[in-house]
Amino acid sequence: MYATVLTSNNSMIEVSEFLLNCFVRSPNLQRWLSLPLSLLFFLAMGANAILLTTIWLESSLHEPMYYLLSLLSLLDIVLCLTVIPKVLLIFWFDLRSIRFSACFLQMYVMNCFLAMESCTFLVMAYDRYVAICHPLRYPSIFTDKFVAKAAIFIVVRNALLTILVPILSARLHYCHSNVIENCICANLSVSKLSSDDIKVNRLLQFAGGWTLLGSDLILIFLSYSFILRAVLKLKAKGAAAKAMSTCGSHFILILFFSTILLVFVLTHVAKKMVSTDVPILLNVLHHVIPAALNPIVYGVWTQEIKQGILKLLRKSL
Repeated sequence: MYATVLTSNNSMIEVSEFLLNCFVRSPNLQRWLSLPLSLLFFLAMGANAILLTTIWLESSLHEPMYYLLSLLSLLDIVLCLTVIPKVLLIFWFDLRSIRFSACFLQMYVMNCFLAMESCTFLVMAYDRYVAICHPLRYPSIFTDKFVAKAAIFIVVRNALLTILVPILSARLHYCHSNVIENCICANLSVSKLSSDDIKVNRLLQFAGGWTLLGSDLILIFLSYSFILRAVLKLKAKGAAAKAMSTCGSHFILILFFSTILLVFVLTHVAKKMVSTDVPILLNVLHHVIPAALNPIVYGVWTQEIKQGILKLLRKSL
């Protein structure tokens, strides 16, 4: 895959890569960010690896809810590995070049796996809804077979519905510049370099984002409104607190996931009022902070996981 770039003497040359240009207005920000970003990356990798190992080795955690949590950890690991190592290479060694094929692959993985993560949160919210609102039916509904079907649905839905984004961007003609004003190959950051009309790309990004992520978030918060209503009706002593503790960690992470997305959208809408570096920073952090927080929140909040981690540590010592 190649792009044609217009040089200063109006001659056309073919190039096979883009250049990622991070934090144009605040170049010193890269040095300050490199250390916390690398620490967050290693924390995300280590914490998710421990969580996955614990669920895999601890037989008491071989239940649908923990299988979904394993899927979430796997998605976090892939998203981190897709984005953060390249960003750190730019920060540390100024390795800004990225091949066209790698750029559009990164674009696809980011769009696809972010939507998969949102869909996983939706299934987890449904899990808590059934467990609290219909506890007697929970064992018959949330079986291993159901989780397998849910995982297939999560993968297939998002893999198919996000593939048009990188395909349309890859088909554009890049005739003016190959310098992306971003740390990552975000769809709009790449497509705006093209001399072609990108209205379809913008519309697809907007429609796809709100259709997939928007519908998931609406259903998630609808599930938790039903859960809250059911919890408030519980009269047994301590039943409400116990019920909320089983889904508190889910809700905290879902709230954080949706909040950082909302802030990212708002900064893009109000881009004339904020520095262009702010959306870039939020975009990078969104691929590492949730990945670092998810296993920590579950490990601290969920007693079964905490006990499983402690048991694993005792065996290894």
